[in-house]
Amino acid sequence: MKLTTVFGVAIGLGALAACNNNTPQEQAADNIEANAEATADNLEEAADNTGNEATEDALENQADATRAAGEKAADATRSSADADGNSAN
Repeated sequence: MKLTTVFGVAIGLGALAACNNNTPQEQAADNIEANAEATADNLEEAADNTGNEATEDALENQADATRAAGEKAADATRSSADADGNSAN
């Protein structure tokens, strides 16, 4: 009985893994987003640690712009194999 359960779980996990459409292109887009998010988080942390309100605002604006640029680049990567437009197609 235990062996049957183990095989059943293994087959179920294998089926789920087969349904995953995480292509290299999607992985690259996810990495772009993650890197942009980490950079933006660092900028916000720096903003929180500054004593100057103008500097804080500037860093928070830069964090927002970094997130937006990351999302845009990730979207371009998802929608095109070659986001910079110089593919040999």
